[in-house]
Amino acid sequence: MSEHSDHTLDTVGPRLKHLRLRRDITLTTLAEETGISISTLSRLEAGLRRPTLEQLLPLARYYGVTLDSLVDAPRTANPRIDLRPMSCRDGSIIIPLTRRPGGVQAYKFVLPTGSDDTAPDLRSHEGFDWAYVLNGTLRLVLGDQDLLLQAGQAAEFDTRTPHWFGATSAGPVEYLSLVGRQGQRAHVHASVGDH
Repeated sequence: MSEHSDHTLDTVGPRLKHLRLRRDITLTTLAEETGISISTLSRLEAGLRRPTLEQLLPLARYYGVTLDSLVDAPRTANPRIDLRPMSCRDGSIIIPLTRRPGGVQAYKFVLPTGSDDTAPDLRSHEGFDWAYVLNGTLRLVLGDQDLLLQAGQAAEFDTRTPHWFGATSAGPVEYLSLVGRQGQRAHVHASVGDH
């Protein structure tokens, strides 16, 4: 194995531990959810054991991250191919679906289970947003409205209106977001034949 491969595998342990601690998950819970023993998980996090693909797959699935991000694989030269998820301090994950200058940008957001009494931190900025809920319940505070959007529902709004997105205590939520500069909106047609 090359020196680079050795280094890559050596950095997996601290990354796994960081993911677990950031989400406030015990080794016991992680073992129950992934089917990997507590002792193996502990040794992986401490760097005392090299991970196998059979161990990395359930861990990546549980944390909602790609294998590339777990092992910090080198990026490809083409940003349209290498769209890495970004993990946030609050446990949410942002997955860019497009990377191009200008135009409408697409993202997938995965938010961990929230608290129903979370005080929203409303933000506003130039642009336009379209959100579509894939799974779970999305709480959208939009100006003075406090909305709960279910899977299959969408919202479209001018981002100059103060807004905030969050999950509820019912569980995590996944949603797609199309964001454009002011005046750029996602164009939705009633049917393919309409032009």
